[in-house]
Amino acid sequence: MRLQDKVIIITGAAHHIGQAYALRCAQEGAKLVICDIRDCGNTAEMCIEAGAEVLALHTDVANEEDTLEMARKAVERFGRIDCIVNNAGIYDGLTARSMLEVDLDEWDRVMDVNVKGIFLCSRAVIPYMREQGGGKIINIGSSIWFFGGSGIPHYVASKAAVTGLTRALARELGADNIKVNTIAPGGTNSGAVVTRDERAPQTPPPSPNVLGRREVSEDLTGTVVFLASEDSDYITGQMLTVNGGAAMY
Repeated sequence: MRLQDKVIIITGAAHHIGQAYALRCAQEGAKLVICDIRDCGNTAEMCIEAGAEVLALHTDVANEEDTLEMARKAVERFGRIDCIVNNAGIYDGLTARSMLEVDLDEWDRVMDVNVKGIFLCSRAVIPYMREQGGGKIINIGSSIWFFGGSGIPHYVASKAAVTGLTRALARELGADNIKVNTIAPGGTNSGAVVTRDERAPQTPPPSPNVLGRREVSEDLTGTVVFLASEDSDYITGQMLTVNGGAAMY
């Protein structure tokens, strides 16, 4: 098992892609801290059944106190933090609208969770990683910013920001042996849904991927395992696109 006894925090783990990440890491031998503002009970049961030790936490990644408590409890339970998968983000439940009709409070919340949340969670774990001599930070971005994506400019902008933040952190943390990378999924059939207001702008869809089938959550889990494992120890500051060739970056 490629992640045997590694301690991995996964945010946004209650359902959808985050749940798939957690289950795959459990199957690879990791000890898990699963976090969400939703109940992680179902994910915890699945991971325990797969043989993992699991700590489930209620965490709002946009709240600094929550993120500091997340890191502290992870170390109290398992003694270290080898990796964090910054997966929590707002997408499911958004409504695509004309730019002139995007709610400003919704804009702020998307940015708070999708960008500030990664910053706060990373900042919470970095002191522990420095003390132990290294670690891995995996930020979940998206391929959507290659295409634009109409009607959800806040989401598109937030995912572009993830790549920039990843590169900034990688530059700063390289000397601490902390590797920071982004995974950029394509349009994944995960259960997350954005509805479209009838007045939202219509734009041509992005190019279909070259593999001829829709991406599913399980297509992404191997990349998480790779980046969390020792196989990727000389990779940092990179964005790995996992989109079936829809965008070749």
